[in-house]
Amino acid sequence: MSVARSVRLALGGDLVPDAVNVAGGVIDPYVRPGIPLVEKLGQIFSALAQSPLTSLDVEVHGELNDYDVSVLKLAALKGIFTNVVSDTVSYVNAPLLAEQRGVAVRLLKDEVSEEYRNIITLRGALSDGAQLAVSGTLTGPKQVEKLVAINEHAIELPIEKHHVVMMYTDRPGIVAVYGQKFGEAGINIAGMQIAREAAGAQALSVLTLDSPVSDELLADISAAIDADLFRQVELTEV
Repeated sequence: MSVARSVRLALGGDLVPDAVNVAGGVIDPYVRPGIPLVEKLGQIFSALAQSPLTSLDVEVHGELNDYDVSVLKLAALKGIFTNVVSDTVSYVNAPLLAEQRGVAVRLLKDEVSEEYRNIITLRGALSDGAQLAVSGTLTGPKQVEKLVAINEHAIELPIEKHHVVMMYTDRPGIVAVYGQKFGEAGINIAGMQIAREAAGAQALSVLTLDSPVSDELLADISAAIDADLFRQVELTEV
């Protein structure tokens, strides 16, 4: 039965955790919880990217440094391409998709993680010259998946299905503006994190919503707060 389950996963292009010929060998149980986390980070990355990806570093920091984490590079690519290409993306074809698009991919790891036991960052260069980084971790006995940074902005927010990420010049009244507009549209804000470097500087706001947002409402709110970045992040089940 175990072999049959593994063959079914392999034929479907899914990850076979106990396969000796995938990503360097059998995946250690300590590494496995990070796989869906990294896939979701990949989806968040692609949702925030404003131009095509040209290179990607998958950075693994902390105790995971002592393990073979090659599979996390596959997970990152699978997540990045899941909502970008029309074909089904798997652990088998994700590296090929990156190669076809000329995306250089590196896996970097070290033992340094000052705030969390482990932290994983996807850091990429985009075709317009911009840089983008998203970071996540697993916390607590239940290994809750959390988004902990976007670029230089530190946050800590559980990863859910519906998010909106916005960047704007920090000034009074902005939260009231978008809060009212979401409320009038009947969309509940289930969670929120705001990060900024200093008063009057750019602020990053990440919302967790109970439902998706229409393109019309997104455009309306973006214009109302004069946002520099306004993106909806809709995660596909991994």
